[in-house]
Amino acid sequence: MAKTTDVAAGAAKLTEADLDRVREFTRESILLEGETISDLPPGTARRRAVDAALAELDDGAEVPSFEWRRNYSLLLGLERLLWHDDPELTDGTDLSEHQVDALAGTLAALTAELERTNGTRANGRSRGNGQRQPGDGTAVAEAKNGGDAEAAPTEGDGAAELAEDDVLSPDEEEPLDWDEAEAEEELTEAPEDPGATRRFWFEHATGAGKTVAAVGFVEASRTGGVLILTHRRNLVDQFIGEISTRGYKDRLSPPLLEGADHPYGPVTVETYQWFVRNASRVSDAYSIVICDEAHTALGEKTSACIRDWPGPVFIGMTATGALIARHVADLFPTQTSRFDLAQAARRGVIAPLRCIRIPPGP
Repeated sequence: MAKTTDVAAGAAKLTEADLDRVREFTRESILLEGETISDLPPGTARRRAVDAALAELDDGAEVPSFEWRRNYSLLLGLERLLWHDDPELTDGTDLSEHQVDALAGTLAALTAELERTNGTRANGRSRGNGQRQPGDGTAVAEAKNGGDAEAAPTEGDGAAELAEDDVLSPDEEEPLDWDEAEAEEELTEAPEDPGATRRFWFEHATGAGKTVAAVGFVEASRTGGVLILTHRRNLVDQFIGEISTRGYKDRLSPPLLEGADHPYGPVTVETYQWFVRNASRVSDAYSIVICDEAHTALGEKTSACIRDWPGPVFIGMTATGALIARHVADLFPTQTSRFDLAQAARRGVIAPLRCIRIPPGP
């Protein structure tokens, strides 16, 4: 009964002035169109985001902590984005039904996980890496023009340059850290995996717009950083081009390493090979990690690095989920959306496969 009374008292204390403070702090509207404070009952995911933000403000924080961004930035952003009947990106691109489905499935899984764990979860690494929290001397980028992000941090802001052997020639492919034959072997004992509940994956057929879906997650996260991993250097360039075209060029950032911080949603695109080499140095400013072609992240080294980093939300994307669903689910336990080749062809998203007989030439 005492706990119920405390919760009721906490609910009564939330005011419009509190929400204004939280809005400025988190860069999110908090209340959706037509909502009032009564739509934020205690115990719900969004109310926990508000209460956690107020606690940090009362402690003197100037920007949300790494932990707050990991727990709430994506959740609040997906709520905002999906509230509209026709969700769209900054450049006006409308998200298609299956792309919205991937975002909505992730939101549902995040909300359930947050409310199930009562807002408490692992946010650090299994192996210490000297990470620092905002406010302990880490360089923090300032906002301009009412909160828009400054230019991406440079080397002087704490973003380390890549080592010479991390850079591939344009035509060199990343080595795959996954072998189909080896993947057929059953795991005899599941490894300790505290971050498993924060790793999700979705299957979208080739040509169905997985990259645009990934940009949807960029749109949703205004404070938490987004790290996009893919398996070839030319795909890094493609992602950067797509992100720039869709209106998020000013958020592109070189890698944030050794506790560097940029609290206004920096976006970095790198390869799995780079990630394996630098996993222990990557800053906790990244609250979302998007794994393109998620089946290429199933190898021993890559999956070990992912499991050693339980804090961020990991989102795997693949076009071949039906073939390797069991193996993907070992690392990404929760599937949030499926839009396979047959579904894409039926909806007219891609052209159906056809067999055409070509007579032999003379």
